[in-house]
Amino acid sequence: MKAAEIRNMTKEEMLKKLEELQDELLRLKIRHETEELPNPLRLRTIRRDIARIKTVLRELELKEIANKKDQKTSKSKNK
Repeated sequence: MKAAEIRNMTKEEMLKKLEELQDELLRLKIRHETEELPNPLRLRTIRRDIARIKTVLRELELKEIANKKDQKTSKSKNK
């Protein structure tokens, strides 16, 4: 999953995908301890996808904070 694909998702879709990936990662880690995985690189891919989603969510959070600060400063300048 690429960051551009993630940015096209809504916040709710990102959170849902994040939860799905975390569940899959947990299942694969447990399975990896008990048996050999058919595709062990899937663990790395999932971890990186989780990191990408968290990064985009943080970017959105920072944009929201910046917008709130801009609104507050513009209100105080208008007074």
